[in-house]
Amino acid sequence: MCGIVGYAGPNDTVEALLNGLRRLEYRGYDSAGVAVIDDTGGVSVRKKSGKLVNLEDLLKASPLEAAGTGIGHTRWATHGGPTDVNAHPHLGDDGRLAVIHNGIVENFAELRDEVTSRGAELLSETDTEVVAVLLGLETASGKDLETAFREVVQRLHGTFTLLAMHQSEPGKIVAARHHSPLVVGLGEGENFLGFDVAAFVSSTRRAVVVNEDNIAIITPDSVRITDFTGAEVDFEEYEVEWDAGAADKGGWSSFMAKEINEQPEAIANTIRGRIVDGHVEIPELTALGEDRLKEIDRIIIVACGTASYAGMVGSYAIEQWARIPVEVQLSHEFRYRDPVLTDRTMVISVSQSGETMDTLMAVKYAIERGVTTVSVCNTQSATIPRESDAAVYTHAGPEVAVASTKAFVAQITALYLLGLHLGRVRGTLSAEDEAAAVEQFETLPEKMAEAVATHEQIAQLAHWMADTRSVLFLGRHVGYPAALEGALKLKEIAYIHAEGFAAGELKHGPIALIDHGQPVFVLVPSPRTSPLMHSKVVSNIQEIRARGARVIAIVEKGDTAVLPFADDVVRIPLTDALFDPILQVVPLQWFALELSTAKGLDVDQPRNLAKSVTVE
Repeated sequence: MCGIVGYAGPNDTVEALLNGLRRLEYRGYDSAGVAVIDDTGGVSVRKKSGKLVNLEDLLKASPLEAAGTGIGHTRWATHGGPTDVNAHPHLGDDGRLAVIHNGIVENFAELRDEVTSRGAELLSETDTEVVAVLLGLETASGKDLETAFREVVQRLHGTFTLLAMHQSEPGKIVAARHHSPLVVGLGEGENFLGFDVAAFVSSTRRAVVVNEDNIAIITPDSVRITDFTGAEVDFEEYEVEWDAGAADKGGWSSFMAKEINEQPEAIANTIRGRIVDGHVEIPELTALGEDRLKEIDRIIIVACGTASYAGMVGSYAIEQWARIPVEVQLSHEFRYRDPVLTDRTMVISVSQSGETMDTLMAVKYAIERGVTTVSVCNTQSATIPRESDAAVYTHAGPEVAVASTKAFVAQITALYLLGLHLGRVRGTLSAEDEAAAVEQFETLPEKMAEAVATHEQIAQLAHWMADTRSVLFLGRHVGYPAALEGALKLKEIAYIHAEGFAAGELKHGPIALIDHGQPVFVLVPSPRTSPLMHSKVVSNIQEIRARGARVIAIVEKGDTAVLPFADDVVRIPLTDALFDPILQVVPLQWFALELSTAKGLDVDQPRNLAKSVTVE
């Protein structure tokens, strides 16, 4: 969850580190710090709790002069609170060595007892300082940095990306990866390390993924990768598909606003190349072979948070088109329930970053049991897609705001395409149904643009409701997970009570929450393509309206049946019932953004949250 940057090169080291940390702010953090080998040849550190601007102010008051080697970090507190002392980097070997760390060292208590018994004094509450001091004890004994580093990382249990540098070896940074992301940026006369490519994409688009249990050693002129024992490892570079400009606000008020507006393009890019001569084909699945796909008799979608709601929406379509039973399980529950898996089971993981630790461990569990694994992911060369049998990339572009928007609709789009591909291969999808779905896909980006245009109406509504303390969301069928997502967005960035319910559950308990003036968003199915569900939802609206609810109905254009019972009506373009939630969720995204804005909150970096969860 922390942001990590390393730089070895001739340019302004502090600025290189700060530039990387600025681009990693989206990850969520509560302190920041940098360490450099300064002009005197010693290690100098500046670190500060709070936002990155606090560190920048400290650096203005107490500058660091360095052109050579440095490491930078934004911390999301785990061991110890968000204080100056607990902020990274941490020092060892009497201040000659600096370490930063993402993850959790589970055996830190045992290691802490060891280093204190050897006379070390610890200043912070963190597991990271224990590692820094342990590493410092090894280098102080005469071992070079690489040797000491290899010995220490083999003793650590848990999850970590670890970077270290020592003043006796200026120009060199060593970095280890165990169940946590690490990439190298390849420059001209300079090299970078980062949690992800955002850390260095403004300087180079050439990157190398560091694989599990490997160590990267960078200098300005070289990159080497070894395993934990020191054996050299071959590696391949790749080119990042997007440039630094894609991760800038580009004039928008927030990254979230920008990304909501980018949803038509995100959908178009996810569809592109996957509809050929009127048929849906996903090239990434061809390596699995049609015989293998035909034998699948059960699908489990594993995901967390927003991705799990995308999985729920996708499950309806996959079952309808491929006629395979689908269930959605939270990744962090999956492997602990001893699930029933066979060689005919497919596990589909959904993760925007491809590094979500809960989901990664679920995928590893499935792989160990011989299950076919497919990843739906937005991040090129991330861990989960690389470890899966096949990867279906969403091509939504970088998503910086912590609250996911365009990744959600792109994930649904990818899952729908996957369902159509499976249905065609398995012979369960009729030509008529495929043609109808393809027609919907072809017009979806344009319809999404119309949904995005509901912003002005929603903004006015949100500002009228700025003092609202609780909002409920109702939906049926595919509208139910969309209602859950609408509630999650409001919790994430507006910090108010919000709940999503299946509309049919109202009379089984939730209707007790309805009081005079209670705002309720209702996602109304199409009366053209789902007349029965439509009539049921209209009945639900009447029930809650009779008990004093304020009803905000999301309906398709031309639906007049709800007008007598809704206080506010937001209209979206006509589409097939299965595609409704892709459009219905957009006004809910806008509502969360505008309500948060009206409350004066940080839309892009909500409290206590990180963009991707890389610890269990």
